[in-house]
Amino acid sequence: MINQHPDVITKLLNESRVIAVVGLSPKPDRPSHEVAAYLQRHGYRIIPINPASAGTSILGEHCYATLTLAAAALAEQGVQIDLVDVFRKPDQVEPIADETIAIHAKGFWLQLGIVNEVAIDKVRAAGIAVVADRCTKIDHAIRH
Repeated sequence: MINQHPDVITKLLNESRVIAVVGLSPKPDRPSHEVAAYLQRHGYRIIPINPASAGTSILGEHCYATLTLAAAALAEQGVQIDLVDVFRKPDQVEPIADETIAIHAKGFWLQLGIVNEVAIDKVRAAGIAVVADRCTKIDHAIRH
């Protein structure tokens, strides 16, 4: 069940500095790109995750094929992914939830229209904060 207290949203947005955006498109007209660019303009470091664009650069950041690969590369730089922001279809979310747990992210955020109860329950059971069916850009704009 989606039960998102506003304090959880505020805490995630205030305490996260590095956000992995899963499904980040290199195309500027796509919602994932617009949201990531907005977050980047507001001081967050964006880590693009997109298998089709892996090895390229999106928004000036190296793009990785998976969260696991990104987390390993960033760990070598002393950087931790705080929040996983997901732009994927609901039926594609469970493996991302597993990776989120494996990399010990603090938060798991499913964008507008994305709900997968199995993934949500799995991530919550691991003690990770979850937000679903909401937009990071909209929630940030409301709070800042």
